[in-house]
Amino acid sequence: MSSKILHVLTPLLAALALAAPLAAPASSPVPASPPGSAAQVATAPAEIAAGPVAYAGTVYFTFDDGPSYTYTPKVLAVLRKYGVKAVFFEVGQNVSWYPSITRSLRYYGNKIGNHTWSHPDLTTLSTASVTSQLNRMESALGYRPRCVRPPYGATNSRIATIIANRGQRQILWTVDPRDWSRPGTWTIVNRVLGNVRSGSRILMHDGGGDRSQTVAALDILIPKLRARGYVIGLMAC
Repeated sequence: MSSKILHVLTPLLAALALAAPLAAPASSPVPASPPGSAAQVATAPAEIAAGPVAYAGTVYFTFDDGPSYTYTPKVLAVLRKYGVKAVFFEVGQNVSWYPSITRSLRYYGNKIGNHTWSHPDLTTLSTASVTSQLNRMESALGYRPRCVRPPYGATNSRIATIIANRGQRQILWTVDPRDWSRPGTWTIVNRVLGNVRSGSRILMHDGGGDRSQTVAALDILIPKLRARGYVIGLMAC
């Protein structure tokens, strides 16, 4: 090409080069953020919802020595608050004094057990006296419960046979927080939680003295047991 032509074309080519858009570089995939990087953490959900609590078993509340004019209604109020039912092993003398409280327990689905007429150690009584203790309680109650709990848990083969021959079940307990001694609300709670297992029968008291610690402990125990996966059942009494 002649020098004259090049002299004419060079300015034209330079002008075209300046007017053309810059070519985009070849696209390349953006690398994924590594696990745990700031980019991933920023888009991760703040909290993963916890799954359902695993079933740990069924446990049962039982209450002795009532009915009490002061404390049995308070125990009942806590049970109703959580939709829980229990077996109340009642003393016949107390039933005769506060029959309306016993009726309230039954009305709300709780069961009543025979805890004798006057709370003696049955192993020290004759067979006739044992039978009288059980019969007098049932006379005050107006029917025969399915379950009997000997006072103090004092029993032997003779007492067990007397109860069985009446068509009743002897029911003791497996967890005793000794709430009757008023050791403190949290001591009662911790003693139950430290010993409870599937099938546990928990002994507490609604009668026989000041049971304010028992009422307070019950209000703590029910949600804590459920949080551990326990279902609170009602024994067939």
